[in-house]
Amino acid sequence: MRVQEELVRRSSVKPGPNGKKHTYSCNHCFSQMIVCGECGEQFRRIHWNNRGCKSIVWRCISRLEPTGMECHARTVNEQELERVVVAALNELLGDREGYQRQLQQNVATVIRASATASADAIDEKLLELQQELLKKANSKEAYDEIADEIFRLRELKQQTTVDTVTRDEQIKRITALQDFIRSQPAELTEFDEALVRRWFKRITVYEDHYTVELKSGLSVDIDAE
Repeated sequence: MRVQEELVRRSSVKPGPNGKKHTYSCNHCFSQMIVCGECGEQFRRIHWNNRGCKSIVWRCISRLEPTGMECHARTVNEQELERVVVAALNELLGDREGYQRQLQQNVATVIRASATASADAIDEKLLELQQELLKKANSKEAYDEIADEIFRLRELKQQTTVDTVTRDEQIKRITALQDFIRSQPAELTEFDEALVRRWFKRITVYEDHYTVELKSGLSVDIDAE
């Protein structure tokens, strides 16, 4: 499921705030994840040569190409983003009980949000409608409304199945993060891109801080250096 999710992320076309579409262009763990807090555009990874000093930085697309939006977002060194990731995870580890409670609330929220008609209930209703449709067809009565309702329920069943899979995956992510927080004996000292791919959804860059959003629904603010 994680591989499929990554493939979808890479093939997806995401329009920026100005309506221009951006496609996946790099397999770096931060790709499509760094977002500008000022204009809402994505940040792009570039190799920078500033007066002979070479480094890898991330800059807002609005500052690299004409997007129709004026933006003053700062340039962020890649090492700074790595520090933010480590700091965000250590924030979770530093308040284990608090974030564990929040994750548990997130599980309840996901379950409540997916409280739709079950596939079994839909199947039962479909069977009733199909039998009714046959009766009307045999007696040469109009059955357009019944047919429309059958098509609607079939679409609802398909969507319900997709929603169930999505819900289960979200709960798995939340549970896995809970296990990760419980199992870590101490704070992290090194950046690990595998953790970024597994847990992180978005990092929004502001002038004085970063807002880190995890796939589990948690959000952490980290001060900029």
